[in-house]
Formats: sequence, C-alpha cells, structure tokens
Amino acid sequence: MMSTETSNPSWLERILAYASLSIIAVALLSFFATLIVGMSNREVLADGLWPIVYGISTYGLPVGFVLLITLLIISQIRRRREFRQSQKQ
Repeated sequence: MMSTETSNPSWLERILAYASLSIIAVALLSFFATLIVGMSNREVLADGLWPIVYGISTYGLPVGFVLLITLLIISQIRRRREFRQSQKQ
C-alpha cells in the first residue's frame, strides 16, 4: 500500500541536487564554448582562460555524475528509512 504523504528532502539532498545540476550545466556550456572557439581558431585555445574552460568541461561532467549518484543513494536510504518507520507504526 503506497503512502500518500510526501517526504521532504533534507538540506544535503537539496544541496547535492543544485550542485550537480549547476556543475553539469556549466560543464556543458564550457564544452560547447570550447567546441565553437576551437572550430574557428585552434591557437586561441592555448592562451588565456581557455585551458581553464577546457578543464571545466573535462572534469565537470564526471563530478556532476558522481554527485547525482550520491544524491540517488542518499535519497534511497532516506526513503527506505521512512518506509520502515511507517511500517512499524
């Protein structure tokens, strides 16, 4: 029997959700910016802030994915705990 009560996510879950979505969005934007600039002039990518932008696109997606997996695990643990508590009552 499904419960009709909605559970509120913890502050850690909210932080993980916003952080992972923000990091993934920034990584995708930096990837496309690097792609567009690289198609027009490859020598520009070696100077200035472009190596940092490329690094963000390289490391941002894996970090965002790890944060999403962590969020999934934490939310499943919380839901399992809430389910067990509701079964005891």
